[in-house]
Amino acid sequence: MLEKNIKAPRAERIEKKLEIHGDIRVDNYYWLNEKENPKVIDYLNAENEYYELKTAHTKKFQEDLFEEMKSRIKEEDESVPYKKNNFYYITRFEKGKQYPIFSRKKGSLSAKEEILFDVNILAKGHDYFKLSGLSVSPNNKLVSFGLDTISRRQYTLQFKNLVTGEIFPEKIENTTGSASWASDNKTVFYTQKNPVTLRSEKIYRHVLGTDPALDVEVFHEKDEAYSTYVYRTKSDKYIIIGSHSTVATEYQILEADNPIGNFKVFQPRKRHLEYSLAHYNEHFYILTNKDGATNFKLMKTLLNKTLKENWVDVIPHRKDVLLEDISIFKDFLVIEERANGLNKIRVMRWDSSEDYYLPFEEETYAAGVYFNPEFDTNIIRYGYNSMTTPSSVIDFNVVTRTKDIKKEHEVLGGNFDKKNYKSERLWATAIDGTKIPISLVYHKNTILTNTTPLLLYGYGSYGHTIDASFSSTRLSLLDRGFIFAIAHVRGSEYLGRKWYEEGKLLNKKNTFTDFIDCAKHLLDINYTSPSHLYASGGSAGGLLMGAVININPNLFNGILASVPFVDVVTTMLDDTIPLTAGEYDEWGNPNEKEFYDYMKSYSPYDNVTKQNYPSMLITTGLNDSQVQYFEPAKWVAKLRELKTDDNILIMHTNMNTGHGGASGRFDSLKEIARDYSFILGLEGYKKV
Repeated sequence: MLEKNIKAPRAERIEKKLEIHGDIRVDNYYWLNEKENPKVIDYLNAENEYYELKTAHTKKFQEDLFEEMKSRIKEEDESVPYKKNNFYYITRFEKGKQYPIFSRKKGSLSAKEEILFDVNILAKGHDYFKLSGLSVSPNNKLVSFGLDTISRRQYTLQFKNLVTGEIFPEKIENTTGSASWASDNKTVFYTQKNPVTLRSEKIYRHVLGTDPALDVEVFHEKDEAYSTYVYRTKSDKYIIIGSHSTVATEYQILEADNPIGNFKVFQPRKRHLEYSLAHYNEHFYILTNKDGATNFKLMKTLLNKTLKENWVDVIPHRKDVLLEDISIFKDFLVIEERANGLNKIRVMRWDSSEDYYLPFEEETYAAGVYFNPEFDTNIIRYGYNSMTTPSSVIDFNVVTRTKDIKKEHEVLGGNFDKKNYKSERLWATAIDGTKIPISLVYHKNTILTNTTPLLLYGYGSYGHTIDASFSSTRLSLLDRGFIFAIAHVRGSEYLGRKWYEEGKLLNKKNTFTDFIDCAKHLLDINYTSPSHLYASGGSAGGLLMGAVININPNLFNGILASVPFVDVVTTMLDDTIPLTAGEYDEWGNPNEKEFYDYMKSYSPYDNVTKQNYPSMLITTGLNDSQVQYFEPAKWVAKLRELKTDDNILIMHTNMNTGHGGASGRFDSLKEIARDYSFILGLEGYKKV
């Protein structure tokens, strides 16, 4: 049978009327949310079979792309060791193995290796396996860890004796996977999720060796707009319970050496007051938006005067600089800032004798402070990379102001030279006149014309910023003449907190029109043309993909949409779905008519119409806890019903995984090869 004559599956149309605010929506594919219904599984399997048939001619190409990407990876590799409490901790990979090995060495890197976990052994027999949240007790003898074998981010919390190797019998189900140790080396605090919505809602105290059924609930976050979590400060002095919503935070504190004591609220929650805590000596340091500090400022207060009226400025608010994070050391403070879209790392000595920025020279790049558990040190560890420069782990000495590159990501295969690639940053003009940044990279031999293929990536939600970073897998596109670009649309914090505010709630459409205007700018400057332009986004970025092809379907030749959030109205009206109630301040609450009408006007599923659409590959996971599988499934079914073109529309559902895709490092490469083979195939590539 010829590949082009293969018949696409059609989902049964079963009318479901959804009414609110006097408005009726008809959803013919609502029934696909019945995960236990055999007809639903049959439909997903039919779509998978159709995907396999439609892509059968690309299988060899996918395998070759996978081997090409794999060949660039150093299979025997290990992390830069970090030191904590007289132990060096290392994560390493062995050749041919999918999962990491976690180990440590006592006192010296030349000491005998002690393997904490070989995840390859633990993962045997599982289609998906994730070990997370390793936390070693203060006396170095015990470790807590979380296991997820389903990919719904519901971890079973367990404990191991690092001296004897014994795994303790108690298993605590439905947690976030992490725990915080009290100073007594036997008490831990952990977070449990709501079994239906998966919201992190309760903090428990567990004593090692006791029945988890006896664990004490120390906090219940009853407000569905908030999630809760628990951690120990870098100073090791406090256990902190945090409560977080989109627009507010609240913390409770307890001395780590008093685990059966009562937590004390630091500063009661107040809508639109966000703050985070760090402890140093006699002060708490507070990163906050208090008093209209949109881009945040740094304040401090005495340990016994925690209410906001006692906070005083350390670094005042600046309109053009976003204060992202701080790291506290014995003799100095490290501040992570973002100005004009670029990361800055600033060093300030406590005695005010020095205040300076680390030098970065490239036009567009990504840099950030690494995990720095040591407190009494002159070394700051940070990461740096750009779209042309592989990631590096660097130790910076604040005394000598010299840097030591501890590790630069190796790109194997013998063909990579960063001098062969060019990166630049362009600025598109949005429909309202706002300048939108675009970071892009291409091979120096690529001629930029209207026949140049270009993949434009976007996200633009939750204030999450996609930095201009390096990818060795992306070389498979660049070396074939592709340009790769990131549209830094509103909804991220690339240009500060205001950039986020202008891409959420009733400003959400800015995210979509910004992306379209970035695409049009690339066409206007002759970097590509609609027949060679592709777009990609996942999760909320999948919403972006769905919205832009409804608005301007003729702009792109192909779309990659992974785990796409496309049924916005129905999902946000269902508060039993994970994340829904906690995200009203991101998307709006459609129980209010103003937000309902606005959401309905852009929701990709609700706005599919009889028109031509570009070729599309849509991917999802049956166990996805963040964007349920039925959103993309319904979207594909409706597109099949209404689209008026003969372009490719295929969907692949991984029946064993969730939102993050495959858990093994090689399996995840196969997913990238799958996606790349799709757009490369649309460009006429059939083999490596």
